[in-house]
Amino acid sequence: MKPTALVDEFERYSAWRDAVYVRIEALRDWLDTQQLGDAESGMRLGQLLGRLQEDTLNVAFVAEFSRGKSELINAIFFSDYRQRVLPSSAGRTTMCPTELYYTPTQRPSLRLLPIDTKTRAGGIGDFKRDAAAWTEFPLNLDSADEMSATLMRLADTVDVDAATAEAYGLLNPLDEEAARNLARDGSIAIPRWRHALINFPHPLLKQGLVILDTPGLNAIGTEPELTLNLLPNAHAVLFLLAADTGVTKSDIEIWRQHIAPTQAASRARLVVLNKIDGLWDELRTPSEIDAEIAKQVASSAALLDLPAAQVYPVSAHKALVAKVRGDAALLAKSRLPDLEAALTQELLPCKQALVSESAQAVVEDVVLKATELLETRLAGIQDQVEELRGLRGKNRDVIQHMMVKANEDKQQFEHGLQQFNALRNMFASQVDALRQRLGMRTLSGEVRLARQAMEKSRFSTGLLDAMGRFFRQVDANLDASAALIQEIRAMMTAMYQKFSDEHGLAAVNPPDHSLRKYRKEMARLERIFDERFNTVFKMLTVGQSQLTTRFFETLASKVVEVFELANGETEAWLKALIAPMETQVREHNIQLKRRLDSVSRIHAATETLDERIAELEASSGTASDQLEHLARINMRIADALAGELGEAQLARMA
Repeated sequence: MKPTALVDEFERYSAWRDAVYVRIEALRDWLDTQQLGDAESGMRLGQLLGRLQEDTLNVAFVAEFSRGKSELINAIFFSDYRQRVLPSSAGRTTMCPTELYYTPTQRPSLRLLPIDTKTRAGGIGDFKRDAAAWTEFPLNLDSADEMSATLMRLADTVDVDAATAEAYGLLNPLDEEAARNLARDGSIAIPRWRHALINFPHPLLKQGLVILDTPGLNAIGTEPELTLNLLPNAHAVLFLLAADTGVTKSDIEIWRQHIAPTQAASRARLVVLNKIDGLWDELRTPSEIDAEIAKQVASSAALLDLPAAQVYPVSAHKALVAKVRGDAALLAKSRLPDLEAALTQELLPCKQALVSESAQAVVEDVVLKATELLETRLAGIQDQVEELRGLRGKNRDVIQHMMVKANEDKQQFEHGLQQFNALRNMFASQVDALRQRLGMRTLSGEVRLARQAMEKSRFSTGLLDAMGRFFRQVDANLDASAALIQEIRAMMTAMYQKFSDEHGLAAVNPPDHSLRKYRKEMARLERIFDERFNTVFKMLTVGQSQLTTRFFETLASKVVEVFELANGETEAWLKALIAPMETQVREHNIQLKRRLDSVSRIHAATETLDERIAELEASSGTASDQLEHLARINMRIADALAGELGEAQLARMA
């Protein structure tokens, strides 16, 4: 199969996603029109539509400084713009983690989070909800020069003393260059900004692409949000090396600490050996150059413990030039199409499979519920039709028997409703117990206690004990919640079977629910903290103590996010658990009322017949008059029967 450009494939994915959205929206509207939906189905379809509308494709570029990340981003995604969207030049052009995205409700802009927020409580996710914390610069899309000048602010630095740099967690005692600067003038240059957000109306960003540019080991190591959230949640991670430097010690450290552990969470993990144009030597033959590049690839793969096929040599700069100039030969020589093909074949199909699987599971559940409701409704209508047809030509005793039977069924069902109400009370009690264990108020209390314990201790053992107690309590709450979930499901399974046996309701297998993935995520977070604590924070300095606290704040924010997701899914499951029974009880009650009303009307018509017969027997009218009156009464009974049959047929057609 001929490789498809990533840009073209992404557009196809977006078109597919939009088509899925339209079809699911049509399903929701049809269910509402036909009165086949319920609150739980409407909520699940609404959530699915919301996820499709906000669906993003997150691609993270990770490397040390001066590996050419910005140029590669420009070459892959923004060459059609005929200019560099991200600044790219020799030296450090991007000093802080940068996210590129598009939100139509905000103006195109560069938003920068000051570095001094590192001393404040809260992670990047918390600050994203605080617009006042950011410094915003509008982007003039009509002036390439002005836009380029604005984006150059990403490279801003500020000189600070050693104590300030240490408080920010940005002073590395092993950094020889930093030590020389401090010895010379007592200051050190650090990034002016902690994080950057670029809202840019590029076509790919409009379709949901989100690009994360992470500059250097120091930026990753001191920003817990990257370790705990942004990198693990990326759908693809591109790790850049440079052919002119080879695999350095800091490259290996980034790979082993921050990229390799994300293998399970990341759908695509590729290594890019950039700047191969530095090996293009006119004194060598093409085969010699290819052999040298292959040697570099094999060496890099061995150092990272990867297959050589997973390392892609490219020249991002020459690829951008080739795309801008339309030079097909230079583009092929840059080898960028091979990397784009790998992204196309590995990233987008996996992403589409995830979205498709999620949407299909929701739609199948909703359609199954609607089908069961229709089948129950149809079976009830067919029973009534057969019952009414059976009354044709029957005498008064048969009709009286049907009247008694309908009333008995009504009384039995009313007794069942009392049991159902008792069940709902028991269900509500267990749900309250579940919410106490899994609820956000309980979690907030645990976070507050852990924070207080950490504030009282500035020693490694005290901090570790506080975190250990926090995780043990959170794990205990998840375990207790999982046990309650199983108890609730067992109770509802028994009640569904009871109502099916006693009242003829359709058999329903209550949906299962598990907190396993959330417990797994909590284990991942605990493992990350243990690894970071044992390697970085074991011997605490002032700056490292503050970094530990900031790491906990970010971790606590991530735990809150996990619990919010767990609560949302659990609430949806609870509604899905009780909704089928509520729907069947409501439908069964409606059918019983219709049946009782039908038999009552026919019974009333029969009583009228008896009264008229008695009147005729007492009268002295002629036989013809009696026959005429009898014919009229018979017509009234026939009309009653025909009316009931007509209503049943119309209901069935609906």
